[in-house]
Amino acid sequence: MAVKSSTKKRLIELGVTEEHAHKLADDANMDAIKRMTVEEVAKKVGLESGASELENIMGIIREQAASRRRSRSGRITISRTALLDEDIPVGEDRFNVLNHQLVPHHSLVPEEDEESELSPWGLMETGDNGEDRLAKELLPKILITDPSVQALKEMEEADRADLPAGWLKNRVVKIYRYSRSAGASTAYRLIVESN
Repeated sequence: MAVKSSTKKRLIELGVTEEHAHKLADDANMDAIKRMTVEEVAKKVGLESGASELENIMGIIREQAASRRRSRSGRITISRTALLDEDIPVGEDRFNVLNHQLVPHHSLVPEEDEESELSPWGLMETGDNGEDRLAKELLPKILITDPSVQALKEMEEADRADLPAGWLKNRVVKIYRYSRSAGASTAYRLIVESN
């Protein structure tokens, strides 16, 4: 059997005698001791039930268990629904993910320019009716909930109030990346609502 020296030291600091702390810390950590019943503690330290020394030890153990419960229940969590509208930063105070140095430049491709922008990648297909169409569904996807897409949406909606609901779905985002080693690269993503 091994005595947990840190547990023994903690019990002595709390006011348990060294002899009883040594017996209690034998193969037990502080959490295990907190879960012990009066009978288990009495048996482990070799005291009779009702002894004043046992009551003192149990008082210390109960106090430690209660302080642990208080600290756990004292945590404050704020749900998203509990926030008031005035607590959510807007305008200049709000963090824009697109301004971060590690986020590449994102921009919405205007709908009328999508064909000309994507023509070098061979995304034009002939449909069933014989007309050419742009196969945007072949592009890699980006979720509409992506922070960069949400930032683009907010900027666009700030400029135009006449946009219908769901206007962002199936739009194309142009992502321009630059690195010292690879140079500049351009990628296109199709905005989707789910995977």
